[in-house]
Amino acid sequence: MSDQKNMFLAIALSLAILLGFQYLFPSPEVEQSAEQQTAEQGANNSAPTPSSGNAAIPNAGGTNVPTMSRAEVLTKTSRIKINTPSLHGSVSLTGGRIDDLTLIDYREEVDPTSPEIKLFSPSGSPHPYYAEFGWSMPAGASTKLPNAETVWSTTASELTPDSPLVLTWDNGEGVIFTRKISVDSKFLFTIEQSVQNNGSSDVTLFPYGLISRTGIPETSGFFILHEGPIGVFNETLEELDYDDLVDEGTKNVASTGGWIGITDKFWLAALLPDQNKSFKGRFNHTAQGDRFQTDYIGSEGLVVKSGESASVSNQLYAGAKEVDVLDEYEQKLGIDRLELAIDWGWFYFLTKPIYFALEFINSQIGNLGLAILALTVVIKIILLPLAHKSYVSMTKMKKLQPEMMKLREKFGDDKQKLNQEMMALYKREKANPAAGCLPILIQIPIFFALYKVLFVTLLMRHQPFYGWITDLSAPDPTTIFNLFGLIPWAPPEFLMIGALPLLMGLSMYLQQKFNPQPADPVQAKIFLLMPIFFTFLLASFPAGLVIYWTWNNVLSIAQQWFIMRRMGVSVSGQSTSTS
Repeated sequence: MSDQKNMFLAIALSLAILLGFQYLFPSPEVEQSAEQQTAEQGANNSAPTPSSGNAAIPNAGGTNVPTMSRAEVLTKTSRIKINTPSLHGSVSLTGGRIDDLTLIDYREEVDPTSPEIKLFSPSGSPHPYYAEFGWSMPAGASTKLPNAETVWSTTASELTPDSPLVLTWDNGEGVIFTRKISVDSKFLFTIEQSVQNNGSSDVTLFPYGLISRTGIPETSGFFILHEGPIGVFNETLEELDYDDLVDEGTKNVASTGGWIGITDKFWLAALLPDQNKSFKGRFNHTAQGDRFQTDYIGSEGLVVKSGESASVSNQLYAGAKEVDVLDEYEQKLGIDRLELAIDWGWFYFLTKPIYFALEFINSQIGNLGLAILALTVVIKIILLPLAHKSYVSMTKMKKLQPEMMKLREKFGDDKQKLNQEMMALYKREKANPAAGCLPILIQIPIFFALYKVLFVTLLMRHQPFYGWITDLSAPDPTTIFNLFGLIPWAPPEFLMIGALPLLMGLSMYLQQKFNPQPADPVQAKIFLLMPIFFTFLLASFPAGLVIYWTWNNVLSIAQQWFIMRRMGVSVSGQSTSTS
């Protein structure tokens, strides 16, 4: 009765551990295109709201009902096309907003002919998401400023890395505003705003930038990955969840240098103020229309004297979170900790080196699946001395199992005497029962770091392997419950147990056979169930991660087999020595 009670308790604890493990290591959500998501938002009506400075930043307004499709909205205003090696889109001459961007190198599906990822969409479409730059004034000033309804003039026909877009607007009061928008070959926009004051009095202006997004997008929903408002202020990373911002309403920050924006799993829109000047930033949510806004305003006003001109220059990152690109901008432009836009996690010191190692091997091999296999071998070689010592200890324990069983039969009713004799046996044979756990303890942070690399970076997204694995970032699409596609039936999600998870479960079972078996029969039964539990658990994991886990098990089995053979111990624990 006591054994049954212990067994049920052990099963319950194992399930709790597995469920917790699944929470810590979630499977990636299937990405949805903008057309597949629920419509959130409509037209914009700019209205000034208090900012953290001496001036007011326009805050997007609107209703909760989209007025027309994205494509229809884009035809309603005059636009200048954006055409770079990395971006397609347009700038609206009404408002001068950067509100139409798609990413050329990234598609919504594995199919290379599927639509490009849509990053920005204009106000009035189902999912408004855009960047805006402009000027604000101190309270009480009356100079007419450009706003969301301003129609700008230009002679340009296209914005490319070689041809910037110059917008001009005369306020009719002697002040002429110029906005020069440049873009490089990747994802960096430079916005230079100039003011020519031909009026009779001085003008004081505060430059601002904002990113506005309507509605909460589809997110992974797990704490290991941040998606939402983000920024770095005074060398400190600040991350806010959408739900937290809804509850708090507004959060003000101040900094010299840094950046502020909104991040998705793979995409980023970030405002990059002048790194040598102080600014006041804000994370804001407006309940009406469910609008999120991140913005900044210069702490010091720009005084433009009568008859003179002045200008400021700021930048916008709008694109994919490519590690090399973010690192280059951080170093070249001096953007403080821009690399933290990628959520490297707690094991940063492992995660980023693993990323670069995997990227390098992939560049040499040309297949990310093979690169994962090769990296696993490299990690095994690095850990070889420590793992070898542990496997030797495990082999000694396995060799001692017949003696341990005899002691259990002899002193089974005297727990204290049994423990004494066991410890004496370990000491006599120089065996350490805890040493066998060391490879697993070492593997956990490495597994977590590799998981972070494969989960939060673009390295594995839509990368094929061989055969039926066309996307390493997605779970194995096959299942044993329809004979891997031979039966025309789509099982429920929890029964999607593909070939890779089955191979992983088999490798885990075989590895257990090489390990010393628990003396407690209840523990032994639990260990037998673990490969089944992990087979179901890893079925929802990215195929690339399951490949790593399986291959790691295979290498461990080979290493244990070699050590056991050299020490004259069979898989069953019997001595194979002829001496």
